[in-house]
Amino acid sequence: MIDRETPRLIVADLDGTLLHDSDTFEGRFITQRTIDAINRMHDRGVRFAVATARPVSTALELVDRLPVDACAYLNGALIDMDPSRSDYDMLTTGVIPDDGHLLRLGFSSRRACEVCRFLLEEFPGIRIGIVMNDIRYTNFDVRELWKTQTFRYTDFTDVPEGTADKIIILPQPEQWDRLRTLIPPDFDVSISEGVMWMLMNPLANKSHALDLLCAKFEIPLNSTATFGDDLIDITMLQRAGRGVAVANAVPQVLNIADEICPSNNEDGVAQWIESKLN
Repeated sequence: MIDRETPRLIVADLDGTLLHDSDTFEGRFITQRTIDAINRMHDRGVRFAVATARPVSTALELVDRLPVDACAYLNGALIDMDPSRSDYDMLTTGVIPDDGHLLRLGFSSRRACEVCRFLLEEFPGIRIGIVMNDIRYTNFDVRELWKTQTFRYTDFTDVPEGTADKIIILPQPEQWDRLRTLIPPDFDVSISEGVMWMLMNPLANKSHALDLLCAKFEIPLNSTATFGDDLIDITMLQRAGRGVAVANAVPQVLNIADEICPSNNEDGVAQWIESKLN
């Protein structure tokens, strides 16, 4: 049986929420306990989705281990409404199928290059790049952060035409205040893990992804629960019927959460789900 207060749709972040920590990005992992809890819940009719800042290359293997009904990659810049119909190639070619099960909320690579060149003029040497079709076009070696992600060096004059997913920036702390004043108004800013700035289409966020999933599955917002740990999860947690923070979340997330479950390293989301299953 399911607790009568169990939501009809659960949406969870990956890093710091479903995944256990590791010394390296690539070492983060999901436990069998979490997989089993989500499967049991899903078997009882509760839909499950993932909302992550990760690109397809580092998220798909994890997503494939879960009974996902949808997945919002890249913070909501790419939303897969039916993962059973998608594979890696489909998700990373930049071509959107006519059936509409994939949504892309980005901006032109030409505009992205304009912004990168402008910011480099203001901050010479700042580490910056464009994410598009699961390739990072950057002025730095991304292997210092991510060992397995594909990248190309660029001066932002030779990036292919296409729809970019996001601009990533790794500013120094003393650059933050001035950088914030220079972000063009056609972009929203999210900050991941207190380090990486992400410039996004204003509609590419987890809160908007939640709205789209509710419309797709005909589930009201008050019948949803969302889980997260970082600043980029706040609007999603606030919009859901129940916003649940893992205990390791940053203070701003803990302050706005409706509930707090145990930490990611204690399988907090699994413990919360288990408490709803009889």
